[in-house]
Amino acid sequence: MWWRAKPDRHDLVDCRPPGMTWARTEPDVPDAAKIRQALIALILCAWASPGAAVEATLEVENFPEDGVEYLRGASVVLQTADNPEATSQDLVAAARADYARMISALYELGHYGGVVNVLVDGREAANISPISVPGVVQRITVKVDPGPVFLLSTAYVGPLAPGTELPEEFAVGQRAFSSGIGDAATAGVDGWRDVGHAKANIARQSVTADHRNSTLAADIRLDPGPRLSFGALNITKEGKVKPRRIREIAGLPSGEVFSPEEVEDAAVRLRRTGAFRSVVLSEADTIGPGNTLDINATLVDSKPRRVGVGIELFSLEGLALSGFWMHRNLLGGAERLRIDAEISGIGGNSGGEDYRLAARFDRPATFTPDTALFLEASIEEQNDPDFRERTARVGSGLSHIFSDTLTGEVGVAYQYSDIDDAFGSRQLEHLLLPARLTYDTRDDTLNATRGLYLDLDATPFAGLGNSGSGGRLYLDARTYRSFGPEDDLVFAARAQLGSVIGPGLNKVPPDMLFFSGGAGTVRGQPYQSLAVELPGNLRVGGRSFVGLSGELRKSLFGPWAVVGFADTGFVGKDSWGTGNGDWHSGGGFGVRYDTGFGPIRVDVATPIGDDAGKDFELYIGIGQAF
Repeated sequence: MWWRAKPDRHDLVDCRPPGMTWARTEPDVPDAAKIRQALIALILCAWASPGAAVEATLEVENFPEDGVEYLRGASVVLQTADNPEATSQDLVAAARADYARMISALYELGHYGGVVNVLVDGREAANISPISVPGVVQRITVKVDPGPVFLLSTAYVGPLAPGTELPEEFAVGQRAFSSGIGDAATAGVDGWRDVGHAKANIARQSVTADHRNSTLAADIRLDPGPRLSFGALNITKEGKVKPRRIREIAGLPSGEVFSPEEVEDAAVRLRRTGAFRSVVLSEADTIGPGNTLDINATLVDSKPRRVGVGIELFSLEGLALSGFWMHRNLLGGAERLRIDAEISGIGGNSGGEDYRLAARFDRPATFTPDTALFLEASIEEQNDPDFRERTARVGSGLSHIFSDTLTGEVGVAYQYSDIDDAFGSRQLEHLLLPARLTYDTRDDTLNATRGLYLDLDATPFAGLGNSGSGGRLYLDARTYRSFGPEDDLVFAARAQLGSVIGPGLNKVPPDMLFFSGGAGTVRGQPYQSLAVELPGNLRVGGRSFVGLSGELRKSLFGPWAVVGFADTGFVGKDSWGTGNGDWHSGGGFGVRYDTGFGPIRVDVATPIGDDAGKDFELYIGIGQAF
């Protein structure tokens, strides 16, 4: 495809707004005056009235509708014409740019013999001088004759590394999409890089169009270059994090065969510490001694300290306030210290205020680049309708990132509990061995529309003194599916399963047992309203729990969405819920307003059953309910 523009010589075009006049230039005007007049004309052209009333159209003959829409989306001038602030200068510049844009779009669609005309009020845009544009543009027409479809007569990229797969559309007889040719070349180079040839490149390429036969011959020769090993990780500029710790966290395997995946993994490890605002790992330009390749790290430190606050409001449970303070580079090795404080139950009818103060220290890259050491401590007081519990806990452990979607944690902790409940006043001490495994493929943790979330928490515990020994299991499973032409309808489902195995109810701290009712379990039912009933109208938590929730979320206009939901819960006296237990349910509707960092949630719920509509609960927070 060819287009050619040879602008003829033009005098300055009259770009006056309506009603404005100036003296016509006479042949005997001095050169300086001519220059001054030209500058004035250019300024007036640039200042000319916006082209909001311009009519811009695309005319394509004998072309499928999806192809027409593709060309329409590629056009700069059609988009510019929709802007009421666009000037004549903007429109002409966009029109001139559309030649290359349309050519590129036709190539991507497999058409190499088309003709493109861009007419500005009947004049070819390529023939309009960029320094003398019309004062007013009324009509722009983009005419495209796509020409025939070209097929591949030759489709070769090589030599290829073992296991390299080229795109299916890059084959003799297939449509000659330019993007497919580029993808094939990229796949060939990436195939060599994946097996250690970091400097692989295109040595020679020949792409020839035969307009007589409407075919395209693509012959691309690759130069793999030598197989390289990782050299050193060079830190281009030292910051607050020690260079030794940067190399430990990155975990770049110096001496091993080069791998692009290893480079990306190293960058991800550095980013997830939170100590860096920007992380860029780039390959050295030259090959080092012994066919080694250094990697250059360009890092920009984040601000070391961060604070945050949170607020939630529930009609029965009252107001909950939370906040945290965090240091992201405490000892110069990207160590993180986070202190959390929370007060909940303010002004509520849930037994009184609850308090919690916790601290956690994380040291990345301990033992392996993907393993972190943590130390934690917390004190807490819970004043619930059926018990008061004060606990102190200290512990440590290791967390490990197995992949982008799978993480795990294991530790050891000591917990002291001072309890007043249906069994009287008592003190319990336990040695805990908590272990946790989390699988998360959600697209957004605060507002998921697809994916799966599984969180399994298993905590064996040994009682000290008169305390019981056993284990606690808890599973939280969530799934999300989106539907509709714009994925504006989302179905979310959640299942919670819990069990305490071993000791009797009086040998376990209340916070290890299970209650149901409230924001985290069954909305519409009063907070922790479902428990195990004992003689004398006394209540304690159960040793088994089942919670099921479903939501249907519908996007409306802009950031607004509505939600309908239903929850049900079961609490049983024994470990497996085989008997001595009860169910309750709730449901309602809610509104969401997406703030960009997470939706503001407002839900109204009522019990489902005989009490439906008699009582309502209000829940307000940030993020989806699950």
